[in-house]
Amino acid sequence: MSKRKENVGEGDVGDLMELTPLGAGQEVGRSCLYMTFKGKTIMFDCGVHPAYSGYNSLPMIDDDFDLATVDLLLVTHFHLDHCASLPYILYKTNFKGRVFMTHPTKAIYHMMLSDFIRVSKVAVNEMLFDEQDLKRSMDRIEVLDFHQEMEVSGVSFWAYHAGHVLGAAMFMVDIAGTRLLYTGDYSREEDRHLKAAEMPEVSPDVVVIESTYGVQSHQPRKEREARFVDVIRTTILRGGRVLIPTFALGRAQELLLILEEYWAAHPEMHNVPIYYASPLAKRCMKAYQTYINSMNDKIRQQYDTANPFEFKHIHNLKSLQEFDDTGPSVVMASPGMLQSGMSRQLFDMWCQDARNACVIAGYCVEGTLAKFILTEPKEVTLMSGLVVPLEMSVHYISFSAHADYTQTAQFLSTLRAPNVVLMHGEANEMGRLKAALQHKFTNENFPCQIMNPKNCQTVQFRFKAEKVARAVGSLVAAPPKEGARLSGLLVQKGFGLQLLAPSDLRVYTQLTNGSVLQRQSVPYSQGMEVLASRLEQIFDAVSIGEKRDLQCVHVSSVVSVLQQTADYVVVEWSADPIADMVADSVLATLLQLDEDPSTVRRHQRQETGAADGEVTTNEDRDLVATLLQDIFGSVMRSTPVSGTGGDKRANKKKGEARKKGAKHKKEKATEEEKEEEAEKSAEHKKEKGTEEEEEECGAQEG
Repeated sequence: MSKRKENVGEGDVGDLMELTPLGAGQEVGRSCLYMTFKGKTIMFDCGVHPAYSGYNSLPMIDDDFDLATVDLLLVTHFHLDHCASLPYILYKTNFKGRVFMTHPTKAIYHMMLSDFIRVSKVAVNEMLFDEQDLKRSMDRIEVLDFHQEMEVSGVSFWAYHAGHVLGAAMFMVDIAGTRLLYTGDYSREEDRHLKAAEMPEVSPDVVVIESTYGVQSHQPRKEREARFVDVIRTTILRGGRVLIPTFALGRAQELLLILEEYWAAHPEMHNVPIYYASPLAKRCMKAYQTYINSMNDKIRQQYDTANPFEFKHIHNLKSLQEFDDTGPSVVMASPGMLQSGMSRQLFDMWCQDARNACVIAGYCVEGTLAKFILTEPKEVTLMSGLVVPLEMSVHYISFSAHADYTQTAQFLSTLRAPNVVLMHGEANEMGRLKAALQHKFTNENFPCQIMNPKNCQTVQFRFKAEKVARAVGSLVAAPPKEGARLSGLLVQKGFGLQLLAPSDLRVYTQLTNGSVLQRQSVPYSQGMEVLASRLEQIFDAVSIGEKRDLQCVHVSSVVSVLQQTADYVVVEWSADPIADMVADSVLATLLQLDEDPSTVRRHQRQETGAADGEVTTNEDRDLVATLLQDIFGSVMRSTPVSGTGGDKRANKKKGEARKKGAKHKKEKATEEEKEEEAEKSAEHKKEKGTEEEEEECGAQEG
């Protein structure tokens, strides 16, 4: 199934948050949410659908959702519709991320899935995973405490008490300052053993919230408890049996506390047995005793004097072979929706007797037998396929620890989140809740966007925040003036930026200052003076000295060249961008000198010429080039490599050549002027002689 998207504007892809339900989108079951934002991918929950079996019960994972890119998977609680596909995702897909849940959830998760595997072997043809996969998954699961802030790949997250079952959590996720709260299943009402869901101290930008009960409101708790025990008492007095389908953990413990209290207060009921029919019963009670501190104050106070989960009037029932079905009794059996197991077996045995009763004490998903019998059908189909009349009475008294409309509306009004996404609710109930919340927030003049996507339908939100670096440490020891510039190291951790002085690096980060000494051996046998002479043409500060008793050329105070032997040198420098560039040039010069012996000969000639007062070939060339340039105007020439001393002498001779050239020009100009004057004088004399001849001829004629 391809993703449908609801676009909410244009902008940078990194500013776009996408949320896609892979389960529990306009349905209850296989809760799974796929979230992408700022290049991070997070999944919330990964359950199975109780109305389906095998691969059809899994979240809708297809090629559009690459689980290899998931950084983090957060599991809210141990119910099968929120965690039962975890072993499949870990070992049957390309998932590589990290998995987190609370301590109680991890402990009970193993029990719940062990029972799930046991039942699946009998009830379904397609096994999603086996005991070995479950055992290996325990090694992949990491735990966190409530309110403990964790960080994975730049994503910060922490857990709040959700109040749904023991260990249930709501997760707050923070990515680059944008927060999302995923409630999972939650309840704002404190019951006999659990705390109410907490109210987060910070307001999120997006809330993903369950909508299980839509616009329904729960009956007050005392009235529900009175109805519950009244139905049981009435059924027993008429000689019937009471079946209470419930999951092994969660609401079962709440109902057991109610029954234990009622039986203790009514001695006339002591001859009627109460059974807790679950293979997990004994282990479940140990888990609850272990995590007593996660429960409410009432239970913790009782535990100081006696263990409230050690029942006097309730007995464990491991199998129906041990059950003496000879008179009135109360049996609490799993699973809670009558799909299979002991609860379904007892229903098939008792459903045709009008004296018996079935009390549905929690939410039922569409497509399950528990949901079907609430419609008051006249007939039901047994597991054997036989269709029989339904004679037993069916009562719906919800002790489900899901928030109703009143709790949801108050919760959202307090959080004041501008964006709300509804999940975990049937389409009709979710639609009614959306309309009711929109009407409420409109009356309160609070702009709130509410969405209720279907499975695989992507909703988008755009968040764009400016990058802000927080200056810390000695940089802000004195408050900086407005407009002043701060200079320091910019350190990024996740999506957070800090500006600090290098000396504060150890204090505010886990980073430290350090230097890397680079050493490279290079073949070279031409002498350190030759090297120094060549390097002086490139760098300003070049000197010859000693280091560790070895002759050394120091270059720009950052690179040292040590004469290790007659055949090779060692180049040393502390790595940094500038020193690396200088070192590259030094290494290139060394290799060039060592490969070109003529360079050494030229250097020697220059040194010899300087000692004898002679002009080197380079200097002669400079002089000739200058004279030719004075005569012809443009001369192409190449400058040969020469030593520093030769360069100085060449420059001096070049200056002398320029002076001689200028003098030559001046003398040449003077000679030309004299010749021009002589020519003019000759012409003048010629003209004068002609005039005299003409005058003489005129006189003769006269």
